[in-house]
Amino acid sequence: MAKQPALPPCPICGQPAREQYRPFCSRRCADVDLGRWFSGQYRVPSTEIPSEEDEKYTRRVDPDDEVG
Repeated sequence: MAKQPALPPCPICGQPAREQYRPFCSRRCADVDLGRWFSGQYRVPSTEIPSEEDEKYTRRVDPDDEVG
């Protein structure tokens, strides 16, 4: 039986990746990565200029502002 090539290390902590959580070593590291995407730490670059319609969905809202 041929030996499978080693998986690259986990991109979050550097430990050996596990097939079950590939490319991560654990559910925790997978969740850390997902949290970074949700928080905006990871971004995909774009040359597209956002439209006014896009801006209304990306504008940060102060929770103390009145919603009208």
